[in-house]
Amino acid sequence: MTGPSASAQPLDGPLDQPLDGPLGDVDVLARIWIPVGLPGFSGDDKQRRADLLDERCGPDGWRYRFVVRGELVDFDTAIAEYEEAYRVHLRRNPAIVDWLVTHCANVYDHSVDNVHDDDYVQPGPAANHYQDISVRRVVAELADEQRATQVVDARSEMAWGEATEAIDLGTGERHLVPRARGFRGRYLAQIRDAESPAYFLNPAVVPVHDPALITTLPGRHEWYHLEGCAHLSVEAYWQMAKVIEVRYDRFLALGDLRHDPLADV
Repeated sequence: MTGPSASAQPLDGPLDQPLDGPLGDVDVLARIWIPVGLPGFSGDDKQRRADLLDERCGPDGWRYRFVVRGELVDFDTAIAEYEEAYRVHLRRNPAIVDWLVTHCANVYDHSVDNVHDDDYVQPGPAANHYQDISVRRVVAELADEQRATQVVDARSEMAWGEATEAIDLGTGERHLVPRARGFRGRYLAQIRDAESPAYFLNPAVVPVHDPALITTLPGRHEWYHLEGCAHLSVEAYWQMAKVIEVRYDRFLALGDLRHDPLADV
């Protein structure tokens, strides 16, 4: 989002200054949160956006929330739906599972280092990556349940989690990576753009599993609208559900920026 006065207007005073007038005690207003807009895709812009919102609202004055089936919910609730979309998709497409577990030792998104992450909460400056984590978690479930004929179970001779040399299907480079649970191949597959080997698991290609999670915003066109399932994808669900909330006392302190709190974000 852009705006003519985004970075030019500092707060009128300290973030914790008392608010006089009929609105009442600032301590009460600090417990009220208001959604101020949909930030859309962040990618490599994640840290800049966070720094700007920290400066504008204070580190404790803004947060991400998600609109899921008409309710504002926390990150854990929203990301569970993201993972469920991959769970449903992989269970309905055993050929994809067969390819993954036969050919691959692990998968990643934007960096090979992604293979070491199993937590959706990623507070660092690097771009978030969720699709590879979802794929690893679902394949691990299938391995435990022995529900796909090509998935090996926990009693296999494969040592899940131990370092193994894998060849990147995209670059041909060799990397020492942990073998993901259920994977018995010798390759490393990137899940990213159309040139990546496992593009068929890109979140713009994977459909969202519940029609109640599908929303649109007329006029918004981001990369995922131009690929795969477009506004029906799990990526569209994630980006359209994500909103920024601001503490109401901090919102009032924004002055003229109250008309466009996400300017330049």
